[in-house]
Amino acid sequence: MREAVYLVLEDGSIHEGVGFGAEADGLGEVVFNTSMTGYQEVLTDPSYAGQLVTLTYPLVGNYGINPEDFESARIQVGGLIVREDCEQPSHGRSDRTLHEFLASQGIPGIAEVDTRAITRRLRSKGVMLGVITKRDPNASLRRLQDSPAYDDRDYVATVTTPEEYNWDGGDEDLIESKYRILVTDCGLKYNILRQLRRRGCEVIVVPAATSAEELLSMQPSGILFSPGPGDPKLLDYVVDNTRKVLGQIPVMGICLGHQLIARALGADTFKLKFGHRGGNHPVKDLTNGRVYITAQNHGYAVSPDKLPSGLEVSHINLNDQTVEGFRHKSLPLFTIQYHSEASPGPRDNEYLFDQFIEMVEDFHG
Repeated sequence: MREAVYLVLEDGSIHEGVGFGAEADGLGEVVFNTSMTGYQEVLTDPSYAGQLVTLTYPLVGNYGINPEDFESARIQVGGLIVREDCEQPSHGRSDRTLHEFLASQGIPGIAEVDTRAITRRLRSKGVMLGVITKRDPNASLRRLQDSPAYDDRDYVATVTTPEEYNWDGGDEDLIESKYRILVTDCGLKYNILRQLRRRGCEVIVVPAATSAEELLSMQPSGILFSPGPGDPKLLDYVVDNTRKVLGQIPVMGICLGHQLIARALGADTFKLKFGHRGGNHPVKDLTNGRVYITAQNHGYAVSPDKLPSGLEVSHINLNDQTVEGFRHKSLPLFTIQYHSEASPGPRDNEYLFDQFIEMVEDFHG
């Protein structure tokens, strides 16, 4: 029989459930994701660093954990909140249970809580700090009140690679590399690297703090600024380097990368009340009017007010009209707020990697 565990939220609410995964405390910003599948990709997505993730789909873990569906080398979330975790998964690729996966990396989970009520609370009050714990809930609430805010910590520094490396992904049958693409690792997902490699690119991953001079000295054909966790306002050291490479080389930005490029050009960013996290967000391409269903995971957005000269909005979110992409009128760059690499989510937007390669080809003649 599993022990009682509590999810204590910053607003004072206490949700009692049962524990699974590691017998440990997990503290972080509590968010929710509406995807129906893809929990392994969510767990290993570095953009969730410092967060406790509530999955709104009621049954989680039913297909286990497999060796292929990783988006980084380890679990990145601080804890997992579900209605029901499946203890007996059924899938041919599964080699362990969700409980075993979490326990092996010291990550706690809580089940048998009302995830709908938790989600409604986050939607009405906004995301907030929380803790998964077996300890006295009132003592845990005091601990939360003394904890630093999520927005005050540079999480990119905790997830970026310590040194550059070449990515081959184990794909030996891919075509010969034609272009050298650098990916600044602010918290990248493996599927971004897979998408570039499948398009015949030599892919080199570099630390987020790599200087502009170092980036350009590697003679790249293009640079992709990756997704990642946290508030872009804390990342001026990345923004400064980004500003120096814009216009000199084709650039694409995804999620946090989109925000960093926007800030480098003089735009501002702000925090969303409860963010966009899931695989069913409608985004409209303003160039042709087409609507795409997108995978999203972000808690911040670029303000459309007082955009710098030359930067124009290319995509908007149809749920709340927030900015989902930019193009520049004269510089070789474009950005998207959503995740063209999916994992999890719809693959409808992989064509954007083709557009990036086309921009690289046009730039280099």
